[in-house]
Amino acid sequence: MPQLSKFLGALVLSVCAAAAFAQDAVLKPFVLGSKGTGDLAQKVEATKAALTRGGFTVVGSYSPYANTTIVVVTNDELKTTAAKSEHGGFGAAQRVSIAKVKDEVQVAYTNPAYWANIYRMAGELKDTSAKLQAALGKVEEFGAKGITAAQLRKYHYKMMMPYFDDTDTLVKHSSHEEAVKQVEAGLAAGKQGVTKVYRIDIPGKKEVVFGVAMKGAEKDKFMDEKYIMGQIDFKDVKSVAHLPYEMLVTDNEVIALSARFRIAASFPDLTMMGDNSFMKIMEAPEAIKKALAYTAGDKD
Repeated sequence: MPQLSKFLGALVLSVCAAAAFAQDAVLKPFVLGSKGTGDLAQKVEATKAALTRGGFTVVGSYSPYANTTIVVVTNDELKTTAAKSEHGGFGAAQRVSIAKVKDEVQVAYTNPAYWANIYRMAGELKDTSAKLQAALGKVEEFGAKGITAAQLRKYHYKMMMPYFDDTDTLVKHSSHEEAVKQVEAGLAAGKQGVTKVYRIDIPGKKEVVFGVAMKGAEKDKFMDEKYIMGQIDFKDVKSVAHLPYEMLVTDNEVIALSARFRIAASFPDLTMMGDNSFMKIMEAPEAIKKALAYTAGDKD
């Protein structure tokens, strides 16, 4: 009996330790799937094929700038989980980047558990994580020192900075159908430099998420993806799976995540001041909001 008591005591302690570890385990925004020599165009096609075989639907792809392609995917778990929480549509897709950096091609993707927590979704998308890893591999998680799931669910960069639910209301329309129509028209026209990358309709809800590319002229450089990423994506392993941005049509409203939140979510370790800092893109949040609002049909 004493031996049994000792065994049970040790078992309880190990279970408690495992639970504490799981609670305190840190997550990072991106996963490096693979890196090595190769042809960029061939790697893009191979990546799309691997994702399709892995059960994903490719909903869009684009090149935000030279030597870089983004592939956006979804699946049933992503869409059904997105439908279960307020503004869950922001998490209905996963973004995969294929980038040539010097002589190396890097394939990276968003970490589903990280983004599910930061978007306060009803689940951590474990099946999606497993399928992405099976399709694309996993060398390491990267993009931050790491943040726990509990911290992510109440994340903001610092005091007076927005949380996930501090969204930007871009415009309100007379109905959900009219809102979707206006966004589609604005993206097709591209007058604000904002164009469509993908669209995902959230099942069972009046909610549609649009992924958008943003290209600005010199006078609009602060809403330009290439300019923004040139300031903040400066490390050897690229965090370009930060792109593209999103607009969410929810009922008759068109909203977006505050760029101050959305950028910080991908780059939580970025400093406020100095080289390669938020100060370098200080005007970006307002420029992005303005461009998205006009694209969504705001006349003011």
